[in-house]
Amino acid sequence: MSSTPDAPPAPGRLWSVEEHLADVLDALRPLDPIEIGLLDAQGCVLTEDVTVPAALPPFDNSSMDGYAVRTADVEGASEEFPAVLTVVGDIAAGSGQRVEVGPGQAARIMTGAPLPPGAQAVVPVEWTDGGSGRGPATAMTARAAAPEGGGGEVRVHRPVTAGAHVRARGSDVGAGALALAAGTVLGPPQIGLLAAIGRATAVVRPRPRVVVLSTGSELVPPGEELAPGQIHDSNSFVLTACARDAGALAYRVGAVDDDPATLRATLEDQLVRADLLVTSGGVSVGAYDVVKEVLSGFSGEEGSVDFRRLAMQPGKPQGFGRLGLDRVPLLALPGNPVSAYVSFELFVRPAIRALMGLDPLDRAPVRAVLDAPVASSPKGRRQFLRARYEDGTVGVVGGAGSHLVKALADADALVVVPEETTALPAGAEVDVIRLG
Repeated sequence: MSSTPDAPPAPGRLWSVEEHLADVLDALRPLDPIEIGLLDAQGCVLTEDVTVPAALPPFDNSSMDGYAVRTADVEGASEEFPAVLTVVGDIAAGSGQRVEVGPGQAARIMTGAPLPPGAQAVVPVEWTDGGSGRGPATAMTARAAAPEGGGGEVRVHRPVTAGAHVRARGSDVGAGALALAAGTVLGPPQIGLLAAIGRATAVVRPRPRVVVLSTGSELVPPGEELAPGQIHDSNSFVLTACARDAGALAYRVGAVDDDPATLRATLEDQLVRADLLVTSGGVSVGAYDVVKEVLSGFSGEEGSVDFRRLAMQPGKPQGFGRLGLDRVPLLALPGNPVSAYVSFELFVRPAIRALMGLDPLDRAPVRAVLDAPVASSPKGRRQFLRARYEDGTVGVVGGAGSHLVKALADADALVVVPEETTALPAGAEVDVIRLG
């Protein structure tokens, strides 16, 4: 997409996609950082560098069940001529038991247990008789045969080198090293690292709270029977799912009837829990487009919403503004399912990422070759066609109708047809926005 325009478009004329997006993003600032528990921080953006307070792991420890030994004592060991060592004790993970290994000795050790003084390596239990005197052992037979507190002998059938099967202190990360940099999105591995270095909380930009509602007296929740003239509400579901996919905490309000008082009351009620409001439907020039009617009525301290026409298809009618004393941003999307979805991808997803403190535009177009011609595209509008992308080739799915939900479900990309292009031949190179 092109750079931010120098000035907004004149009232009444078509806005470009870039102009509308720039207007939205210019009005947004990342949410203030908060300190929250690790699991609540999943999906959030870290706002501070995190350093490692102590080496990880904090001590040399065994990576195997087996025997801690001195390498000199097992040098040359074989099945025919095993090294016979005296077992001086058991070391379990977390036990804190102090055992020292001297010449001719071994300590039975479990995975994760600290390497005892005097030991240089660990012999896996499978390379021994497990202290049973009956040949090679498994970890299970070793535990069963092991007397508490040591005693007895173990026969070792293979040599080991110093450090074998030992996780050295600091081998993961050293004290004072950078664990995670500010700007990192905290996924499961990052949450695990913070826990491993002892951090119970993280300072992050919270996931934006996005409230989604659709409008229209014809809308009925899925699962309910349809009366004549009614359809199931899909927009509130797809937009809520899109918001979650973008990283937000999304709340679906559902469908609101075409009643101005009800819609206004619903919006005012939702302001208290929203960092971003998203509506669908009622933004064109129809007689019952109550979203436009109600939102145009906000003024002064209540905020304001501007409605505009964009040079794009689908998604020509759009609204953007801020409501309430906290000036909660609101994006009003058209009601046709495909129009609402495309509008979300182009405008709402970047808004959510901006609130999170991330690069708003994370889906740069890629170039691909059309596998079939595009016969018709409206002059003066940028068209976004549902498509399937594979290995540099893209094929349009379904027609251009903004009601074709099945084609949307089959698509994994959008083909971008420029404003002044009215047709494209097979084999033409096009920009493609990959989805998901």
